[in-house]
Amino acid sequence: MSIAAAFAALEQLPAIDALRNSTYVYPLVNALHVVGIALLFGGIVPLDLRLAGWRRDVGPVDPLAGLLLPVAIFGFVLAASSGLLLFATDARTYAASWLFRAKLVLIAAALLNALALRRIDWRSEAANSRRLAWASVASLVLWLGAIVLGRMIGYF
Repeated sequence: MSIAAAFAALEQLPAIDALRNSTYVYPLVNALHVVGIALLFGGIVPLDLRLAGWRRDVGPVDPLAGLLLPVAIFGFVLAASSGLLLFATDARTYAASWLFRAKLVLIAAALLNALALRRIDWRSEAANSRRLAWASVASLVLWLGAIVLGRMIGYF
């Protein structure tokens, strides 16, 4: 079975067909996707700014990370799961879109960057400040790029 045939079969699943044709459920899933993005980016921005050197006077990074990382992770899970449902409603069209593919590349790069960022010791922030700053700025750029591309998909 080809990828196109698999995507066509996915689109025809009864639950996906019902989602696509629903007056209320599709907009709700779309809203959940936006909420997930807001939680993800809302958690990432202050943490990345702090890691990049902004507001060092507020204290260590660990308490801030302990508060914001669970919010960002929950946001990612919500955005990814609702995004998969939205994708399934028109899988062949989305898969053919260079904007969608570029968005997935940026998300993958952002996740790899997040894993790399977690490997840097935040407690010795002074020794790692340059690496933390670059990884944090990359995080902001990658997530913002994925959001912008995601919003553009509906228009192109």
